[in-house]
Amino acid sequence: MRAYLMFFTVFSILFFASCSKSKEKVASKNIKPNIIFLMTDDQRWDNMGCYGKPEFNTPNIDKLASESVVFDKAFQAVAICMPSRVTMMTGRYNSNHRVGFVAPDNFTLSQDDFSRSYPSILKNEGYRTGFIGKVGFTVSKKAQRPSTPKEHFYKENLFNTFDFFAGSETTDTKGLVTWPESDPELQRIFKPGRQNSTRTLRTGEAMLRFVDTQPKDQPFCLSISFYAVKHDNNSHMYMPHHDLFKNNTFSVPENWVEGANEELPKVVKENARGYYLHKQRSSTSAKHQKLVRRFATQGYTVDEQVGFLVEKLKEKDLLKNTIIIYTSDNGRFQGSHGLFDKCLLYEESVKAPLIVYDGRVASKENARRENALISSVDMAPTILSFAGIKVPKSMQGKDISKVLNQTQNMDNWRDAVFMEDLFLVDIFKQRGKPEEVVLEANKELIAKNKSYRSHGVRTDRYKYFVYYEHNPKIEELYDLENDPYEQKNLVNDIEYINVLKKLRNRTEELYQDILLK
Repeated sequence: MRAYLMFFTVFSILFFASCSKSKEKVASKNIKPNIIFLMTDDQRWDNMGCYGKPEFNTPNIDKLASESVVFDKAFQAVAICMPSRVTMMTGRYNSNHRVGFVAPDNFTLSQDDFSRSYPSILKNEGYRTGFIGKVGFTVSKKAQRPSTPKEHFYKENLFNTFDFFAGSETTDTKGLVTWPESDPELQRIFKPGRQNSTRTLRTGEAMLRFVDTQPKDQPFCLSISFYAVKHDNNSHMYMPHHDLFKNNTFSVPENWVEGANEELPKVVKENARGYYLHKQRSSTSAKHQKLVRRFATQGYTVDEQVGFLVEKLKEKDLLKNTIIIYTSDNGRFQGSHGLFDKCLLYEESVKAPLIVYDGRVASKENARRENALISSVDMAPTILSFAGIKVPKSMQGKDISKVLNQTQNMDNWRDAVFMEDLFLVDIFKQRGKPEEVVLEANKELIAKNKSYRSHGVRTDRYKYFVYYEHNPKIEELYDLENDPYEQKNLVNDIEYINVLKKLRNRTEELYQDILLK
């Protein structure tokens, strides 16, 4: 009898323990993941070790990438900060949301449209939401011109969406707003005149504060928009990190141009700011090396904050249920093609770093490189999908979660990504004038054949784009398999006439779809 009772007791303990573990497994599947969206400003995709440039010294990002899916064909739908950020938050293309710097597409984002952004939707679904860093666009009650009014309406239109907020338009020393106002640590981090601190270090401290204040029983989504690596003067850099690179000589891209690039289209040479900025900033070897060292410095400081973040998540036992996305808002030429700046549709501007770490499955065995065509417009629907939330019809991007877990039928995936550039520097310079004056100036600029607005597509092999407001239209076509640095325009090559026609038609099809949705 004693033996029987002992057997029954042990069996019962094991049985209920097994049931309990089974219930825990079921429950764990129902737990929503935490989501962290990391975005840098103007960071070119290849300015880090995991994208083939170890000289940039990004050990923490590289380590994260070693347990992640790293995308090699991710692209910006638009490669300039304000519209790019709105595209990633709303899952809509620039020509659809019409938020940008330049008339006629220079609207603010309406409250109604912002309510369908991924942070707003996650907030309504019970997520704790946070935002730190550069906002870069304005939310107003209704869409209005111009897109950059004096008042950015942060308190009125953003605090209802974010439980935790430390953001500003361009720099955290100008117009910064922090929330909750009662948080003493936030007040300390952003105390005016604080010594031995820079914008990137403050951003890093604020994101650690968010994690430290995170309730245990609530999922979170934290969006971090670093101000770096844009603007490379001393006040924006942590100078001790500059000492790490001050004697380095960086490799020079094959398409870097010394002096002026006479091969560029005339409309670009005469009107695009990247052409004359190259002369000032990156047109000699010495200028180029100085510039790249300063971008590397800022990238290293960002990398350090990423390392601190991962360690904090481990400390709080959160990493195993956290998804981390790392990307940038656009690239930068750094002298490639004889250009500085961004916007134009060459690879250095539109190609994006994209690393997706999923703590639920992260391991070196599951890490891989991925060649699926991805667009920045895919970020919002993918984030919602991670949270198990239905993607609203307003979003034009694709959910890439099945690409990540390799259940996507790639025969049904996209054959091209659409990209566009609606920025004209001459119209941007007139942004302070009355709107009717600016709109009329835009018409005159087009009539004088000075518009270099463009759109096009990137396929697995080819790049095509057209300056569509120019008369006659100017087209560029590149075979990136044989010409990765886009040195030979194939538009007039008879062997590529069918490719040209196909991509010309595909561009127009995608553009019309964007306008109609």
